Amino acid sequence: MHVEHLIVGAGFAGLCAAIKLQEDGETDFLVVEKGSDVGGTWRDNTYPGAACDVPSQLYSYSFATNPEWSMSYSPQPEIQAYLRSVAESSGTLDRFEFDTRFEDATWDEAAQVWRSRITGPDGERTVVSRTLVVGAGSLSEPKLPEIEGIETFQGELFHSARWNHDVDLAGKRVAVIGTGASAIQIVPELQQSLAASGGHLDVYQRTAPWVIPRNDRRYGALERRALRRLPLLRKVYRTGIYWAHEAYVPAFTIEPKIAAPAKQAALANIRKGIKDPALRERVTPHFEIGCKRILRSNTWYPALAADNTELVTDPIAKVTGNAVVTADGVERPVDVLVVATGFHTTDLPFAEQVTGTAGRSLADVWREQGMAAYKGTTVPGFPNLFVLVGPNTGQGHTSMVFIIEAQVAYLRDAVRTMRERGLGAIEPREAAHRKWNRSVQRRMKRTVWTTGGCESWYLDEHGRNTTLWPKATFTFRRNLARFDADAYDTTPVPTSREEQPA
Repeated sequence: MHVEHLIVGAGFAGLCAAIKLQEDGETDFLVVEKGSDVGGTWRDNTYPGAACDVPSQLYSYSFATNPEWSMSYSPQPEIQAYLRSVAESSGTLDRFEFDTRFEDATWDEAAQVWRSRITGPDGERTVVSRTLVVGAGSLSEPKLPEIEGIETFQGELFHSARWNHDVDLAGKRVAVIGTGASAIQIVPELQQSLAASGGHLDVYQRTAPWVIPRNDRRYGALERRALRRLPLLRKVYRTGIYWAHEAYVPAFTIEPKIAAPAKQAALANIRKGIKDPALRERVTPHFEIGCKRILRSNTWYPALAADNTELVTDPIAKVTGNAVVTADGVERPVDVLVVATGFHTTDLPFAEQVTGTAGRSLADVWREQGMAAYKGTTVPGFPNLFVLVGPNTGQGHTSMVFIIEAQVAYLRDAVRTMRERGLGAIEPREAAHRKWNRSVQRRMKRTVWTTGGCESWYLDEHGRNTTLWPKATFTFRRNLARFDADAYDTTPVPTSREEQPA
């Protein structure tokens, strides 16, 4: 099978690429998705309490604002329904193949194409494409904890991103490992349901997070009607939220003391939710606010203070067939073990599957040099490869959809340039790549993510932040506003293009 563009993933990034390429008349594309529907992260994360921690008016496409949000921070089912609605109305779904796994891709230098193996309901086949657009995302592959004996656990065990809804938790003793963005949504829901059924909850905390109040509210009937009928009002909401969140950037990237009001709000959140001084001390972070992702919840601290919850801060030593054992020797029986331990973010799994010009995988290159991409999107040695939500594009304060749209705009302009100039291959020059990433890492040294005194999933094994963008998001969009062909090595389309089987 031959297509001009192969897109991997049907979450926010892959769907955006498909819609915008079609708008440009680039209709010869295929989207492969391992799941059974669009949505990506928002299809897979169905745990109790799953919701966005960025206001919904901003966590949506600028070209498809949603008049149907029910509240300021929408729950997972609404976000998934929104993505499905956008996909259905886009007229692109006839080129999506679901339940289809991307196996690997190899660059064919002679033909200037990517040869990708995919496996779907009808078996394995090869797709030949001019470009390869990877929208797999950085929060798509769950990361399991490396704990001695965890494979011997005899009860129910699952990752928060692969929630097992068939397990009856009523009256059970449940343990949650992790205190990140997913855990603070899961724990209050579990605490309430377990309290009602006589169950117990253990929460294993390695590092206390900073948690500020979640200023959530449900839109009233009149407000919803206005948002539905007045697109301009939705734009005003979106613009206001965008700039309010951009105001956080200096506290992360220039001077952490600017975040003092947020720190005071977080400390007040602890005082309001927990009366016991000893427990307050255990949940109070000892690093600068912002060094790890700032979380939002009104129910996290009350859940930890509940009678049927125990917060465990001693390190986990091992897991047995029916218990978790901590370093102090205490053994706590467990029926259900939930691991909310995040995702592979600094070692993106798809990189193992992509082989470039030198016969080396992208993972090999990144292991040697560190995960990096030119403008977070393209990589030397991997012509016509576009990575959406790539290295140093992540956000600690605002919507990733803004970044995705900027990258897709860059992709579109690159494809237009290739068409206009008759180019078969484009590849960022090593010098441009190095200059871009030196600048990013130089700027990163002054950020709270580096100086704030914490260890986080933002950092790779060498202590480098290869995850986040260290400036305002509008600067990222400006840098990707046009395809800068002068930063690339380009190759004309072969004079006799190989005919591929349909």
